Formats: sequence, structure tokens, C-alpha cells
Amino acid sequence: MERRISYTHNIQICKYQRVIFGVVSLHLFFVLYLLPPACHCLSTPFGKTAKNVATQILQGTGESMVDLNQYNLDSLSRIEQEWTANMVQKVGENEVGLRLGCKSDGELYVDIVPVVFPRTQSGLGLELVELAGGRDDGLGITVVSGLVEGGAAMEKDILPGDSISKVSVVRKQKSNLNKKQAVAETIQEVSVSTECLGYEATVRALQTLPPRTTSSSLSSSSSYDEFYSVLLKRLRRKPKVTIKLQYPPSQEDAEDETIELFAGENLRQGMLIRGVKLNDPLAKRFDSKNGGNCGAGGLCRTCSVSVTSGINLLNPQRLAEKQMLADNPRWRLACKAIVGFGMQEGEMTVRVNPRQW
Repeated sequence: MERRISYTHNIQICKYQRVIFGVVSLHLFFVLYLLPPACHCLSTPFGKTAKNVATQILQGTGESMVDLNQYNLDSLSRIEQEWTANMVQKVGENEVGLRLGCKSDGELYVDIVPVVFPRTQSGLGLELVELAGGRDDGLGITVVSGLVEGGAAMEKDILPGDSISKVSVVRKQKSNLNKKQAVAETIQEVSVSTECLGYEATVRALQTLPPRTTSSSLSSSSSYDEFYSVLLKRLRRKPKVTIKLQYPPSQEDAEDETIELFAGENLRQGMLIRGVKLNDPLAKRFDSKNGGNCGAGGLCRTCSVSVTSGINLLNPQRLAEKQMLADNPRWRLACKAIVGFGMQEGEMTVRVNPRQW
């Protein structure tokens, strides 16, 4: 069931006498999906869980070599439809937590985007929209719908559709200890978690952040800097690599074909899943010089391929692979090759079973 609510919400914080989003009165348009009880709307602790980008989704791609914003989704409505909440239980822990995820996790992933900017009198300057909520426990999904003109977040890397996972206030104070200009630096950080909260619960959490320090409260020998550190979660599509596969003339039953792999996929596994025949009968094991498949151990060389173009889209070779294929610099062990290195997209041409050419 869907209902749309339009109303004026006063977000002034009387306790601190400040306005958290930079305006006293803000018109918010909600698309509020009423959630059923948690046992019906969220996956179980033993089912599908939100994936961590660094350790699961795109493992092996290394540090990004491109601007990841090129993989952002263009449609705000698509972003709002894709966000979901999953119950996650860590191994060895009894507690179950909620983490944001995406419905189409086969082609999309949730990225983590840290943003740091100075804290100003105008407040954060974020407009929020609630996608799911209406629960007594405050759980839901709230995302950024826009930025307030003149707010602290203006012109920062915060986009509509982003969800705020955590907000921290970081204070750095420098004090002169003596006449010899010795300086002591003190850093304080206060954080609140806002992941998987409805709009009202998000606002209440942000209200617990301490008020901005004024210059009148500082001593003449101290300098003070105050920052917002915001941890965002952003939906992006997984980079794809298009691979043109060429078979040797001796394989008369195989025709050249084109396949697509996502960045982070193992080349051997991705090809086998798509029905590509890799085991070269002419290959010899590097350790015993006999035939036999090592099962992706990087010893038998039966999965060797020749990369005639786009070799930069693969992860660098490690020492053992370099030694094994020293006589063929454009060859790779498919079992040790990860496509889309550096989160790159592009095209590759690969010759299968290169010893038969």
C-alpha cells in the first residue's frame, strides 16, 4: 500500500537554538511505504544479507583508477525503488542488525562514500525524503532528496538518492602551551548512526549531536576547527567488461563469441559458468611437467589464455604467474586473472587455448 503525504515540517531544535537543515520550515514530499511487521518485510538472518563492497562484491579489483560517479544511476525513481533493508547477523554474534542493500544486487552494488566538510552556522543543509517508515520502532529508509542553498553540504559530493549511514562532528582544538610555541592538539568526535531509520528517527538522531562551538567559548590561546564527517551509502551499477573470445581453428565445434563479466569476477570462473571450454590438453603442469588439471591452483597452465587486447583491464600478475608464463608476456592464467581491475570498464580480446593456435 502506498500513500503520499505533503506537509510542512518544522525542524528547528529548541534545545540548542539552531536549525539542523538550515531552514526553520521546510516543505517535504513523502512517498511513504507502510512496512508490515519486521518478520514479514525483511530477510532472515540466515538469508541474503547486504554485501560489503570491499570484501565481497568487487573483491580483487584493487583501488579505483576511475571516477566511480560514472557508475551512478541516472534515475532518482530507480534509486528509490532499489533501496531495501536486510537483516545481518555477524558470525559469532547473537545480535542482528539492519543494513541497507539493493534489490538488484546482481547488477548493482552499495558503495560507501565518506564526505568531510567544515561545520557552519547554517547547519548540514540536507533535504530528506522517507521511502519507508511509519513504524513504532523508528526503522525505515530515508534518503537525500536535495541540498539547501547556502548549507554546509552545498557543492559537496552528496547526491539525491544517497542514504546517510552515519554523521560525526569532529572538533580539533590547538592550544599554545608556552612561550616557546609548543602546541597541543585535541581531537574530539561525536557520532550518530542513521542507517535504516525513518525520517523522524533520523532527525532525532541528528539532534543529539552537540551544538556548534562559538568563538566566545574559546580562550585567546586556542584555535578551533569543526567538521562534519558524513558516511553515505550510494547505489551504483557494477562495471562491466566485454570479452571477445576467439577459439583456435582446431576447435571446429566452437565459434567465436562475446561475453560480459562484471568487475571483480575471476576470468576462469566467469568463462566456465558461461560454458567456455578452457582445459587445454597440450598444457603441462608447471610443477611436475605432466598433464592434469590443478583445479584453479595456478600450477597446471591448462586455463592459460592469450590476451591480444585490453590486458590492462586485468589485475597485475604475481611473481609465480610471471615465472610460469615468462616466455609469453601476453598470456595469463585465467584462474589468477580478475577482470575490471581498478573498477575499469572496457573491451578485451582473448584467445582460448593459445597453444593450439
